[in-house]
Amino acid sequence: MKFFFDNCTWPPLAATLDGFLRHAGHSAVHIKDMPCGRDATDLEWIGMLAPESSEWTVITGDLRIQKNRAERLAFRQASLQGFVLAPAYHKTPMHKATSFVLWRWPDLEQLIALTAAPFLFELPMSRSSLIRPLPL
Repeated sequence: MKFFFDNCTWPPLAATLDGFLRHAGHSAVHIKDMPCGRDATDLEWIGMLAPESSEWTVITGDLRIQKNRAERLAFRQASLQGFVLAPAYHKTPMHKATSFVLWRWPDLEQLIALTAAPFLFELPMSRSSLIRPLPL
């Protein structure tokens, strides 16, 4: 499994998770390290991931992907799966936000295994709150 982090996430978050995931044969990559680069629009990177959508899980901090009609349609048509970091992640120091993502990682893996793509869930900034599905 490959995890894609867009511009609305921190590059060190992807790098930290990549180190965590490598032992299991998975990887995490930030958009800045992809061929499309940081200047790619959401529609461009969605199109780039679409041919291998079954291998990718998107992690974003941008709830607009679920609200913008064109992006939502492209995400759905690409049959991607993803998680949106709740707004509280952007207000929290990066090291603490990263620890919350790691804390919830088993929950993310379980949802990926049990849910057919396309899907989008919001990851709350809490260890006890439920991960809630977002309509696509």
